[in-house]
Amino acid sequence: MLRHVTSINDLTNDEIERIFSHADAFLASLGDPLVRHRIATSTDKARGRILATLFHEPSTRTRLSFETAMIRLGGQSISSADPATSSAAKGESLADTVRVVSNYADAIVLRHPRDGAARLAAEYASVPIINGGDGAHEHPTQTLCDLFTLRRENKRLRNLNVVVSGDLRGSRTIHSFVYALARFGANIMLMPAKGMELPAHVDERLREEFNCRAVPRQMYEDDNAAINALYVTPDMPHQLSLIPSVEVDAPVDLKIRKKIDVMYVTRFQKERWAEASADYPRIDSNFLRESKYSDTAVLHPLPRVGELDVALDGDSRALYFHQASYGVPIRMALIDLLLTDPAMQGLDRYSGGFATSPRPMYNRPYAAGVRCANLNCIVHDPLERDYIRDKFWLMDGGPAGAQRLRCVYCESNVDAHAAGNMKKREFTVLSVGPTERSSEIPAHLVFFRDRDEALQQGYVEKSPRERHPSHA
Repeated sequence: MLRHVTSINDLTNDEIERIFSHADAFLASLGDPLVRHRIATSTDKARGRILATLFHEPSTRTRLSFETAMIRLGGQSISSADPATSSAAKGESLADTVRVVSNYADAIVLRHPRDGAARLAAEYASVPIINGGDGAHEHPTQTLCDLFTLRRENKRLRNLNVVVSGDLRGSRTIHSFVYALARFGANIMLMPAKGMELPAHVDERLREEFNCRAVPRQMYEDDNAAINALYVTPDMPHQLSLIPSVEVDAPVDLKIRKKIDVMYVTRFQKERWAEASADYPRIDSNFLRESKYSDTAVLHPLPRVGELDVALDGDSRALYFHQASYGVPIRMALIDLLLTDPAMQGLDRYSGGFATSPRPMYNRPYAAGVRCANLNCIVHDPLERDYIRDKFWLMDGGPAGAQRLRCVYCESNVDAHAAGNMKKREFTVLSVGPTERSSEIPAHLVFFRDRDEALQQGYVEKSPRERHPSHA
């Protein structure tokens, strides 16, 4: 198997630090990207190599910075930048496309409107797949740029107080970013537009896998009334006395309440939602006038569409154009390491991105049993029907009497309230969830969201049993 980067969680913290160190070296040769008339040098590290940028959604920064990065490395790039002029317009599946393009290039950068498309592409490509943004799922290389910006600007990553503002539900950038913040030990403060809160499965992962602790609102609202939710890291010195519960039940350090290190602003994702919230957060000099923002780094993945005042462009706190410029050295570093460094190659390390041990995978034929609940997931794309299997990680948690599953592609959760035997075509409504997780999942076991789904698929109900029917 190849090494792919479809999620920020495909990279370990050490690998991210290696990418940053590598990017520092490239940046030194490129010079300050914001200085006019600079002389930028290139290398020949990718000489004879080709990068394909396969974009099924509009892009300026991501596509051009990847292509520039490959050229600076001494390689070449080919591009399919408009799906209307590609074979996708003829009805070609993504699976077929990446298998063909794998013959033309040494690596593929993919952008796609469907959540989880990068994982599907990785299953069929014979060269590394780099996720350039898949639906509302993730945008890992943008997060590398974000963290690198903070590191370059002498902002530590551990214990940073970071506000993320705007469309937290639809922004793939935000989802990758908060995972990385949690992994590097930052405190995460959410300021979503109304109705655009962080997706439930992202919130659950922060709490359950990355050990973030949610702070009750009454502990910080006097100082941060606009903040909808606050997560703190479990290994901060001022938290060592806290009991390991889901909710923080001790006073929060005043440094968290009184000091904001980073304000990360995002636009309304108009390509995903019908209309914006009437009170969409807008960041301007008036908002940042309080003393707690006096040294705040303002970031934005761009483009902006009114949520970030252009009057801030000359403010010393505004780092978003630096952030965009770092896309070239960061992507140079990633491409070079993926193509040339043995430590970054070899087996695909994707195992659900779990902070702990990998979970067993439930893998069933298309539409046999439970399906992903996210209707924008790649598994629901009719063009991919011949290539898709319904794959889920078996998770702990979930409501009583249900098995929680996580889609391998888009990583959203679904709860199965019934399970059955594919051979006998029988099912049982679960009265209690499984008490233990086995590394081997019986081939005949099939899950359903509920009784109705099982009946619709032609299964016959058996009498309920007070155990998990894995050996039914």
